[in-house]
Amino acid sequence: MSKNQLENLNYLIVTEFAKTLELFDLSSSEARLFAVLYIENRPMKLDEMGEKVGKSKTSVSNGVRSLLDLNLVERVWKKGERKDLYQADEDLYRKFMSNYIHKWLDATNRQKDSLEQIEEQLRKESLQVNNPSLNEYVDDLNDRLIGMIEFHKLIQSTFKDIKHSATSLNKNN
Repeated sequence: MSKNQLENLNYLIVTEFAKTLELFDLSSSEARLFAVLYIENRPMKLDEMGEKVGKSKTSVSNGVRSLLDLNLVERVWKKGERKDLYQADEDLYRKFMSNYIHKWLDATNRQKDSLEQIEEQLRKESLQVNNPSLNEYVDDLNDRLIGMIEFHKLIQSTFKDIKHSATSLNKNN
């Protein structure tokens, strides 16, 4: 395999992995930066990262700062090195799940609670409807609303299961 072919494969891996990371609300730039750090599997300087992702040092610095805030990368010290070095956290699953499951659970709970409040409001106001065709519409709307609430309950249950699995995985490692 030539160096060029290897570089192309590396690029494809970074690109595809970055797409997955974007599902976790990382910008495309942050996702590519994390993917490069993870694949390189060594501490890197901002300049090196900039070369790999084709971004300026300022842009890379901002991206690294965001990743640091999310605890996805860490600053490392290397004897004799003046510049800051950064590396990706190795435990991908635990880091991403702990950072995002809680956020997703909170959002799902808020949405479910809001829909339940709307359901209660619809129930109260539907008692005052005397028009048969309007009653049918209200009934259909209520059925859809109940379906949405059930959907959120399923999401909530799934996220709780994932959170439990991630917690169990952490204890076993």
